[in-house]
Amino acid sequence: MARGTVNKVILLGRLGQDPESRATASGTQVVTINLATNELGPKDAQGNRPQAAEWHRLVLFGKLAANALQYLLKGSQLYVEGRLRTRKWQDQNGMDRYATEIVVNEMQFIGGRPENGARQAPATAPSSQGPASTTAQPAGNNFDDFDDDIPF
Repeated sequence: MARGTVNKVILLGRLGQDPESRATASGTQVVTINLATNELGPKDAQGNRPQAAEWHRLVLFGKLAANALQYLLKGSQLYVEGRLRTRKWQDQNGMDRYATEIVVNEMQFIGGRPENGARQAPATAPSSQGPASTTAQPAGNNFDDFDDDIPF
């Protein structure tokens, strides 16, 4: 880290689609995820508070990418920490194009297993940055029956 600067992003949201995977020319696995976070707007005359979604493009590399691809599905709740990165390139017409994305360096799976059964996560999911948020449960307790939505 450069002296006197900070580039840190912390997000908690839900996936808008299944993770997408590709590989770099050197063979490193890269996964991109679209993550939605919600904000409540100001109250209107009827007392309603509209909700607005903000979309974030996440990029994961290596083991984090492999874990995301294996365990996450559209609708999964995810906590991530990372840094902002803006890429610049020229399109076919020579116009400059930009993309701002979050390079993830830590993630935790939040909530239960996927309901549609497409990819079933084991009781514990590995993470390259420490323990996963889904942990083995004691026998006889079915923690998947609880509502995982956090009201904020």
